[in-house]
Amino acid sequence: MTHLPTEILLVEDNPNDAELALYALHRYHGSTQVDVVHDGAEALDYMFSTGAYAASTRESNPKVILLDLKLPKVDGLEVLERIKSDPRTQTIPVVVLTSSREESDIQRSYELGVNSYLVKPIDFEQFTEVVRLLGVYWLHHNQLPFLKSIFPAGE
Repeated sequence: MTHLPTEILLVEDNPNDAELALYALHRYHGSTQVDVVHDGAEALDYMFSTGAYAASTRESNPKVILLDLKLPKVDGLEVLERIKSDPRTQTIPVVVLTSSREESDIQRSYELGVNSYLVKPIDFEQFTEVVRLLGVYWLHHNQLPFLKSIFPAGE
């Protein structure tokens, strides 16, 4: 079986929000490959091929990362900072999708290089519409530089 390249990395600790995002992405974007991680430490392991992902054979990095801020183990702002401060990952678009409307979170996210900051709608229909539009823009309209894997298999 051929494994499709990951187009979206969803970093979400709330299983209901993750399920809803996956529902919307698959409903509107069909075969889009979405990988889900459930805390900040797992997100960093995934992105930098460490820990449980040390043997990762991904051929490319995600086209976009959807990042919650309020995460266990390592908070989303620290994940964002690590991704945007590393030359190997800094060009990967990161969209914060969070429940936080805190001005300090918004300000800090942009200081760290977030590409977009969205507050999760509470309403089911609005949430699925936001995720649909995210997919349309980041997967179909946004132009990215070639994003090959930073950790080829065997390294």
